Amino acid sequence: MAHSSSSRTVIFAALGGNLLVAATKFGAAFLTGSASMLSEAIHSLIDTGNQGLLLVGMKRATRPATATHPFGYGLELYFWTFVVALLIFGLGAGVSLYEGIIHIIHPQPVAHVLVNYAVLVASIVFEGSVWLMALRAFRKEGKGRRGWVEAVQMSKDPTVFTVLFEDTAALSGLFVALLGNVLAEWLDMPVLDGVASIIIAFILAVTAAFLARESQSLLTGEGVAPEVLRALRQMALAADGVERLNEIRSMHFGPRDVLVVISLDFRNDMTAGQVEIVVSTLERQIKQTYPEVTRVFIEAQDSRGQPAATAARGTAITP
Repeated sequence: MAHSSSSRTVIFAALGGNLLVAATKFGAAFLTGSASMLSEAIHSLIDTGNQGLLLVGMKRATRPATATHPFGYGLELYFWTFVVALLIFGLGAGVSLYEGIIHIIHPQPVAHVLVNYAVLVASIVFEGSVWLMALRAFRKEGKGRRGWVEAVQMSKDPTVFTVLFEDTAALSGLFVALLGNVLAEWLDMPVLDGVASIIIAFILAVTAAFLARESQSLLTGEGVAPEVLRALRQMALAADGVERLNEIRSMHFGPRDVLVVISLDFRNDMTAGQVEIVVSTLERQIKQTYPEVTRVFIEAQDSRGQPAATAARGTAITP
């Protein structure tokens, strides 16, 4: 299963940048004692690890099929994306919430606040540039005219939208941390630094929940998009000698690794050789039209031998 070069470029850019930003933020948090800055440093460190895990998932997903995994390892990409979501929630949101509560109970004035301002502004500039890269890649990978939520739900490649949402959360957290530091100094209320850390925890928790939901859906076996399924159904019904579409099923094993299974009822006067030719032609047509479909299994079966519920599904568009 191949991955687009834009996906890898975005991930490597985010990984390298987050590592440098995390080191800078940890230095600033140690110098100033800011809870929100420490939350941001932990967030950047976790994001660095997350990008590493995405690269691990992309690498492991390309392993060839074996006897124990006859359909390959494409689903590993979805598994590691789910792990990334858990880390964002468990470590990122958890530590930020803890730091926020501690600094609300025991508020401490932020020292050398100008250092925080400089680090936060610089981080916003860098995170913004990576966010724009991820946004362009996401649009290129298939957002099209869809809305944002719909585009993510329809996407079968979690690498780009994971980085995009991570960077969106990172930018939001940076603005919150900057605002928290400014208000804490201007109003002489150091407790607001802790409040900012709790808000950052909430942002990370929401991001993690959304990513976990989408990766869970992919991991448990999503089919092709409805419009693709309609087109596959039309191809099958238009094939020579096909009287009825009994059933059609599909499943993504990766962004560009799709299994399609079709059960067809052919005319009774067709010979086995004629059926073989139609099946081969239909399989070739499907793969040429949709290169992401790597496996097509077509079964010739009398519709009268289908269970009532299955035969009924053959008349509808089913995943």
